[in-house]
Amino acid sequence: RRQARHAAAICRPPPHARSCAMAAMGAARGLRGAGGLWQPLRAAPGLAVCRQKSSVSFLTRPDRPNLAYHRLKGRNPGVIFLPGFNSNMNGQKATALEDFCSSLGHAFVRFDYTGCGSSSGNFEECTIGKWRKDVLCILDELTDGPQILVGSSLGGWLMLHAAIARPDKVAALVGVAVAADHVVTTFKRLPIETQKEIEEKGEWKFPTKYNEEGYYSVTYDFIKEAENHCLLNGPIPIICPVRLIHGMKDSDVPWQISMQVADRILSKDVDVILRKTGQHRMSEKEDTKLLVNTVDDLIDKLSTLV
Repeated sequence: RRQARHAAAICRPPPHARSCAMAAMGAARGLRGAGGLWQPLRAAPGLAVCRQKSSVSFLTRPDRPNLAYHRLKGRNPGVIFLPGFNSNMNGQKATALEDFCSSLGHAFVRFDYTGCGSSSGNFEECTIGKWRKDVLCILDELTDGPQILVGSSLGGWLMLHAAIARPDKVAALVGVAVAADHVVTTFKRLPIETQKEIEEKGEWKFPTKYNEEGYYSVTYDFIKEAENHCLLNGPIPIICPVRLIHGMKDSDVPWQISMQVADRILSKDVDVILRKTGQHRMSEKEDTKLLVNTVDDLIDKLSTLV
């Protein structure tokens, strides 16, 4: 079924030919691919693969910076992708999910937080609280009906807050290397002298392999504000289905954090999926297939419940 669904989206037709693709997808419904696994975009010999081009739109907010987003309209449950720290909506996981939702005809949204990617705002002035409000604005203004939130790293922390704040709208969660409370717990593990030095300087530069500078810089105020959004100190009031995917070779966010999140979430429908060789970004082909299959299973589960 998944292979057949995706075959209809190998090359997105122009509007006048869209009905042909829909007919092909309808004819294929009910079939299942080998092993039940969705396969990534793969063209037949001589056939070019082309992703549907979607222009950047902006959610204008009178009292806050504008948010850049891509949206596919379709049926529910919809899917929303939440990127990681200092990342944007154009990563591999986001676009793979967009392609998949397009092939199924389900709604999908990917977006940039304030101060990131194509969105307005100053990154240095951002906080976890402000990014939390960004997620809620996307949920409230750009979607209708039940949504599956897919959060990567920091996005996994924010998706938990969104599920708590909008329990009637968030129908399921998929976390990839969930970084709940991570910036706070990492800071508090530093020697007391180092913490005091950071407080005096007002800035923390922590090492990373994801930019040319070799470090991310956040203000001390960012860290203190983040303490207001920590979740791992007690029960997490989320009762929807939750799937947590984490690589055991993740050198940035320990996989044990996903275990802690699973333990504290009140929902009984929680699965933790560990990939023995998985890295933090979970960007290998098999990682992407696992993510898309996990979302597909939740779509089936939620559709059956309706």
